[in-house]
Amino acid sequence: MPFEAEIVPRIGEIDRADWERCLPNEAENHDYYRACEESPHASYAIMAGVVRRAGTVVAVAPAFVLTYRLDTPFQGALRRMSERIYRAAPRLISFKVLALGSPLAERCHLGFAPELSPPERAEAFDALLGALGREARSLKAGLVALKDLDGRDAERHAETLRQRGFARVNSLPVAVLDLPSSEEAYIARLSTNTRSSFRRKLKSAKHLRIEYREAIDGLEDEIMSLYEETRTQSGLDYGDLETLPAGYFGAVMRNLNQTGNEPARAGILLFWLEDRLIGFNLLLFEPGRVIDKFIGRRYPVSKDYHLFFVGWMENVRVALKRGASTLQSGQTHYAVKVRLGSRLEPSFLYFRHRNPLINRVLRLISGLIAFDKLDPDLRELRKADKA
Repeated sequence: MPFEAEIVPRIGEIDRADWERCLPNEAENHDYYRACEESPHASYAIMAGVVRRAGTVVAVAPAFVLTYRLDTPFQGALRRMSERIYRAAPRLISFKVLALGSPLAERCHLGFAPELSPPERAEAFDALLGALGREARSLKAGLVALKDLDGRDAERHAETLRQRGFARVNSLPVAVLDLPSSEEAYIARLSTNTRSSFRRKLKSAKHLRIEYREAIDGLEDEIMSLYEETRTQSGLDYGDLETLPAGYFGAVMRNLNQTGNEPARAGILLFWLEDRLIGFNLLLFEPGRVIDKFIGRRYPVSKDYHLFFVGWMENVRVALKRGASTLQSGQTHYAVKVRLGSRLEPSFLYFRHRNPLINRVLRLISGLIAFDKLDPDLRELRKADKA
């Protein structure tokens, strides 16, 4: 029985039960992506890929379409130079792209029905890539891509991607902390210098009121303001890939925590200085893992109270209380996360331009525009490894 694949304009066109059967136990599940649809971004559209066999859904993946600037990974002086080029000739460094994955996820969620054998998965994935190419032509998107494919899926689908003509570059890795049995065991595992500094900074928590919630009614605007302040303070600018749509936090908390008798899939830590909200950590939950999805801080007061470290320890405590074995903390602040015990899981970006000449040029320069090569934290970590 042949596989039939298509790209549909809304996640909601795929039944929740079908999505969850292909991607079970994910924090960023059907409800999460529906929340992303409910709070649309001005610069990209959320879509989905679906594969059916005899009318039954056997594979799913989120997808999106946006205009991508090749200089997105550039920072500092490189970005200022490329900005001048973009203003003079925008089409030289920007392309309309249709991709599997999501700007609002650190992993490309590829899901397959459990009854498919490995060869059938490969065939279904190939059908999905075919549908991606057809939809790209329909949308006049020159670039076709897969954003943030993890190492396991990259290995599993390497041959299919090669046959389809996709090139690969490193994307930003994901920081993951393997958790011991207690917070005392975690702190003891740190280096002597890090442990001493960490404990000293955690003393700031006594000045704060720390609150855990599973609803944020009335705080949505303030939480978004904290996120925007943190984003602009970071010194990094990844354009539309790091901005959040209005309503994102409220939609995520509602959708992940209002699913009948199922346990909450999202929580938020709020950090108060007297009656002033100075920070938050948005957490997503799945079996065995807690995802520190987004944080927000008020400056400079959050630095005065070492809120990054206080928040980190609170994340560890929440994860341990839930019996999680790992804490995922995303694609930023790599140097400090490694010092605090995280390892970095690789992630990959696959691309193919439908114009053969442009495709050859992009392959030639791909190493120069890879996210991991241009991230300042990762550069420092590579220097430290060589020292």
